[in-house]
Amino acid sequence: MREGAAERRQGQRRPMLLPFLLPLFCPALSEQIRYKIPEEMPTGSVVGNLAKDLGFSVQELPTRKLHISSEKPYFSVSSESGELLVSSRLDREQICGKKLVCALEFEAVAENPLNFYHLSVELEDINDHMPKFPHTSSELQISESAQPGTRFILEVAEDADIALNSLQNYKLSPSPGFSLVNKEKQDGRKYPELVLEKTLDREQQNYYRLVLTALDGGDPPLSGTTELRIQVTDANDNPPVFNQEVYKVRLPENVPPGTTVLRVTATDKDEGVNSEISYSLHRAGQVFGLNSKSGEITTQRTLDFEEIKEYSIVVEARDGGGLVAQCTVEINIQDENDNRPEITVRSLLETIPENTPPGTLIALIKIHDRDSGENGEVNCRLDGEVPFKIISSSKNSYKLVTDRTLDRELTPEYNVTIMATDRGKPPLSSSTKVTLHVGDVNDNAPLFHQASYLVYIAENNPPGASIAQVSASDPDLGSNGHVSYSIIASDLDLGLRTGEVRTARALGEKDAARHRLLVGVRDGGQPPLSATATLLLVFADSLQEALPDLSDRSLPPDPQAELQFYLVVALALISVLFLLAVILAIALRLRHSSSPSVWACFQPGFCSESKPVVFPNYSEVSRLPTRNL
Repeated sequence: MREGAAERRQGQRRPMLLPFLLPLFCPALSEQIRYKIPEEMPTGSVVGNLAKDLGFSVQELPTRKLHISSEKPYFSVSSESGELLVSSRLDREQICGKKLVCALEFEAVAENPLNFYHLSVELEDINDHMPKFPHTSSELQISESAQPGTRFILEVAEDADIALNSLQNYKLSPSPGFSLVNKEKQDGRKYPELVLEKTLDREQQNYYRLVLTALDGGDPPLSGTTELRIQVTDANDNPPVFNQEVYKVRLPENVPPGTTVLRVTATDKDEGVNSEISYSLHRAGQVFGLNSKSGEITTQRTLDFEEIKEYSIVVEARDGGGLVAQCTVEINIQDENDNRPEITVRSLLETIPENTPPGTLIALIKIHDRDSGENGEVNCRLDGEVPFKIISSSKNSYKLVTDRTLDRELTPEYNVTIMATDRGKPPLSSSTKVTLHVGDVNDNAPLFHQASYLVYIAENNPPGASIAQVSASDPDLGSNGHVSYSIIASDLDLGLRTGEVRTARALGEKDAARHRLLVGVRDGGQPPLSATATLLLVFADSLQEALPDLSDRSLPPDPQAELQFYLVVALALISVLFLLAVILAIALRLRHSSSPSVWACFQPGFCSESKPVVFPNYSEVSRLPTRNL
């Protein structure tokens, strides 16, 4: 039977977006693609041709690498055909509970280039759950004095299916003393009431066994049963009466255990033992407790709106004579902002090229908040000043994209903090950090450390001798930053990696004394980037000859040549000062000489007379050592 149902379910699947309507709805594909399938389809069943619905050809499937991004692997994509396949069990009741519409929303991811597509698969309910009573049997005590028409609330069954496949009515096994009435609550749920049809006689029959059957509306319908064991008790004139048939209360989910929910009250007109009432709970589980004397209902443990939103429990009041009355307590749980948003980052690019244009998709961000209403509405943003931004893609789905151009040489990586804040009062927030690495591209040309070089070289250097070295650098990485040198126009030789310039042959007298070289450097990027510098070479016999003519403004000053020039000038000044010191010493010696006639000769008018004069021999002065200037 399950195989036949599976075949029918497989035959009933249908995508919401039909292929022949695809051209009309192509602009909407970026929003969401919807499919509708029955639940419990076998693993491997085809949901729809996703690649075709996205406009992909079969030839581009290997490069686009279409796959599903989801927290739970309900679906997968065939790499050969691009079909969306069922990859795990799809139990609608387990996934969505009692929701009228059960839709699984997730993303399909395509690479090269990276893009996201929003998908929605709605699961249709099938009749795969039968109504089920909480107990296989239940006890009910009815006094023999109970009047015909008296009603008793019976235990209800539960059916996990929805709509027509859910529980529809109850039936009672034939009995002349009892009948069954199907009642319906405001929310549409059905519950049974047992009606006493005639007066009971305990002495004639004190025990009844009936079968209560719950039926759903499936085709064929499924059912569940429980046994009713009715015991007829001795007469008790007045049964207990609750002051309300149905109690309704709202309760915040964050109340602590032990909180009073409400107090139910029943009265009995009898006296003595027959008027003493005790209370008991039915279908309360371990969530609520009841004081059997006061009728006060309290919480037994913490509540969770996200787990169960409402409770319907039955309170029974029993007097001392065995008569009972029942009422229903409906507890509606109110949502509180007690869940922080959960952030999931998917399909994050490991490396972002620095030439990536603004608006490029980097990652998909999913935000999930278990709260409801404003407590579950979330705003996502980036913390701090970074060249990225977040844009909303769909409900609780965001895209992380570049906001401006990147420069790896300035910032090689970014630590991006993603923050999500809900709209609760007070709001709750959470954050997560991702590290984004910026990849290098060849966007920087090599740069010489000097725009031009002036080099002085002695002649007669042997071929291959190193005469100068130029240097350039490139801030790019890897081969993009490896530089190689070349002489663009010259008769001198290559230093490909070091930048050294060598003579290709010996220089002769006919060769020019000055050479102007244009040196180029380029990196290893694709395409390569390059730069040039001017190299001025001067060849001479000696250092003096090699000194530059300061009037030649075409040659830039060289620090080494200037230093040599200042050393020569300083040497000349020292020689002059030494000569002056020698002359001054001779003069002082002559002044202190014993022959006044010699010194008098230097005085004006003293030697005006024509007398023979014999000058002293100062030949030793001429032999004083002199320095070669």
